[in-house]
Amino acid sequence: MSSSTRRGPRPRAAGVALLGVVAALPLAMTGGMAYAHPLHSAAHQSHRSATRAPSTGTVSGTPIKAGVKVQHSCSQSVREGWATCFALRQSNPVEPNRIVPHAVTPNATPSGYGPSDIQSAYNLPSSTAGSGTTVAIVDAYDDPNAESDLATYRSQYGLPACTTANGCFTKLNQSGTQGSYPTANTGWAGEISLDLDAVSAACPACKIMLVEANSASMPDLGTAVNTAVAKGAKYVSNSYGGSEDSTTNSEDSSYYKHAGVFITASTGDSDYGAEFPATSAYVTAVGGTSLSRASGTSRGWTESVWYTSSSEGTGSGCSAYVAKPSFQSGVSTGCSKRAEADVSMDADPATGLAVYQTYGGSGWSVYGGTSLASPLLASTAALAGAAGNSTYGNDLSYSHTADFNDVTSGSNGSCGTVLCNAGTGWDGPSGNGTPDGVAGFGAPTTSGVTVTNPGSKSSASGTAVSLQLAASGGTSPYTWSASGLPSGLSISSSGLVSGTPTKAGTYSVTVTATDATGTTASATFPWTVTASGGGGSTCSGQLVQNPGFESGAANWTESNSNIIGQWGADEPPYAGSYDAWLDGYGTTHTDTLSQSITIPSGCTAKLSYYLHIDTDETGPTAYDKLTVKAGSTKLATYSNVNAASGYTLHTVNLSAFAGKTVKITFTGTEDDSLQTSFVLDNVTANLS
Repeated sequence: MSSSTRRGPRPRAAGVALLGVVAALPLAMTGGMAYAHPLHSAAHQSHRSATRAPSTGTVSGTPIKAGVKVQHSCSQSVREGWATCFALRQSNPVEPNRIVPHAVTPNATPSGYGPSDIQSAYNLPSSTAGSGTTVAIVDAYDDPNAESDLATYRSQYGLPACTTANGCFTKLNQSGTQGSYPTANTGWAGEISLDLDAVSAACPACKIMLVEANSASMPDLGTAVNTAVAKGAKYVSNSYGGSEDSTTNSEDSSYYKHAGVFITASTGDSDYGAEFPATSAYVTAVGGTSLSRASGTSRGWTESVWYTSSSEGTGSGCSAYVAKPSFQSGVSTGCSKRAEADVSMDADPATGLAVYQTYGGSGWSVYGGTSLASPLLASTAALAGAAGNSTYGNDLSYSHTADFNDVTSGSNGSCGTVLCNAGTGWDGPSGNGTPDGVAGFGAPTTSGVTVTNPGSKSSASGTAVSLQLAASGGTSPYTWSASGLPSGLSISSSGLVSGTPTKAGTYSVTVTATDATGTTASATFPWTVTASGGGGSTCSGQLVQNPGFESGAANWTESNSNIIGQWGADEPPYAGSYDAWLDGYGTTHTDTLSQSITIPSGCTAKLSYYLHIDTDETGPTAYDKLTVKAGSTKLATYSNVNAASGYTLHTVNLSAFAGKTVKITFTGTEDDSLQTSFVLDNVTANLS
C-alpha cells in the first residue's frame, strides 16, 4: 500500500512514428538480424502505472548490426471513435540492400520469419488445408501496390500466385465494389502488406479478400467488416483498435456480430489496457508473444509474453462495457466483464515476419505488433475450418485448452494479477496460449454440460438478492431455467437469479442450463428464506451481498470495471484476495460503488467497512474525498488528510432507514494532481 502507487488512463503517443534505439538484441530467425527494442519518450500508463524495467534477455542468432529502429506504421494519435493500426516495423535502412534476387532460397534472405518458420512454430497443416477458403483482411485507406507487393512476397517464398486474374486475390472498397478505392495512405499500406503476407505465410492455399475502409473511423471499419461477410468471407482479421466508449456495445452488435463467421482482432501494442474491437463479445481477441527457436526441445520453439518497454508490448485488460461472456464464466480473469486476450501468436517485432512493401516502404522489412498475430490466427482458423464449429468461434479455445501451447512466462505490465502476468492456464497477455496445430478450433465437446452447484443459500424476506449461476462444457451460450424458486425470485435466460423473496420457508431449487445443441444439465440446492424484522420476528443477519468482493463485482454497481479486483501488492485486501480500489489516478476523476439493501422495519442496522487511504498529497487540506451515502443522506466523509497505513474499521448507523430499501453509495473524487487511493473491503450491514 505504498503512497507512491498511482494509476492512470493509457494515453496514445502523439505523432506518426515512435522511434528509439537501444542495445542490440540478436534475432532468433533465419538471417540472424539483430534487434533492439525501442525506448519511448513518454512512459505508458496502464491501469497500474508502476515502473517496470525493459527486458534484457536475448535469444540465439547472429547480429547483423548494433541496433535497429522500430516505427509505428500508423499514427498513434487518434480521436475518440477512430482506430489506429497495430503494425510495428523494424526501420533498418540497409535491409533492402541485403536482398539478392534469384540467388537465394526461400526463407534465407529477407530477415524475419518466413512461411516455413510460421508453419513449423505452430504445427500448421498449410500444405494440405485451406484450399479455396477465403480470409478477409479489413484495413483503412488504400494501398495501390497491394497486389504487386503480394506477388513479390509469394514469389520470394515459392508460394503459388494469388492474383485478381486467377481468382485468389480480391480487393474491394468498403461498399463492396472494385475501383473507387479510398485515399492512399502510406502508414496503413504497411499494415495491409503485413496482413496479406501473414495470411500467405500461414495459409498459402487460402484466397485473400482485402476490404479497404474509407477511413479509420470505427463506423467505416465496421462497415468494411460487414462487407467482407456479405461477400462470403468466413474468416475476417482486424489488426486495429481504439478506446472503448459509450457506443461500444451498439457498434459491437452492428459490425462484429456475425454468427458462423470467425472474426479476429488484435489486442494492441501498448501493454496492459483494453482495446476495441478486441473486447467485442463476438470476436476472438488475439494477444502477442515473442517467438524464438529452441533447439533440443520437442517443439523446437519457445514463446513468452511480448513485452518491450513500459509503453510497448501486447495488450490485455477488461472491457468497461461488454458483458462477461459465458465461456469466461469458469475462468479466473479478474474482470467482471469481458476480458482479453483469448489466444495469442507471434507479435514481437524482434521475432517478426518478413514483409514486402513498396508504397510507404522500400521493399523488404520486418514487421511485428499484434497486427501480425491477428491475421496469423484468422488463417490458422481457416486451416481448421473453424467457422460454424460454434456460433462465433471465440469460445473454442476455452474448450480445447490442451491443443494450445501454454505461455507461462513474461508479463506486459505490473498490475500484479493474471491480467498482465503469464502463468499456467488462461492469462490476459496470451489468453489460452498459442495454437499447436488446428485441433483447438474444432467443434466443441458437446457431451457433458456441467452446472456449478452454488450450495445452500439463505436470505431474509424483504431483502433483495442476486445470484449468478455458472455452467461449463457443451457448446455455449447457455440458456437457463429454474423451478422451486422462493416467491418473489426469478431467473433470467443468462442465469441470473434476482428479486426480493416475499415468503419465509425452505425451498428446493432446481436450475437447468441448456447449451446451443440442446444438451442440458441441472443442479438442485436448498434455499432458506427467513422472516423479515418486525411483527414479532427477530432482527438478525447481514444484508450486504458479496461483502468482501470475493465474487468480483457481483451484486455491486461500479462506475467502471477498474474498481473491484485483485490488485495484489499495489493495494492488498484486508481479507481474501479482492478489494475495491476507488481513485488513485492523480488526475480529475470520480469513482462510484453502490449496492441497495432493504432494512426490515423495527430493526437496528449498522453499516461497517474497512477503509485504507494512501495519498501523494501533503498538508492539512482535503483535496481528494470519499463520501458515503445512504440514498441522498451523507453518512461520512474521508479525505487525503485521513491517510494512514493499514485498514481502519468504520461503522455508521442505518436505523433511520428501517422499513426502507436504500442505496449505499461510496463516491471517490480526485482533483487534477497527486493521487489519493480509497480502498474498501468487508462492507457489511448487520441487523440487531
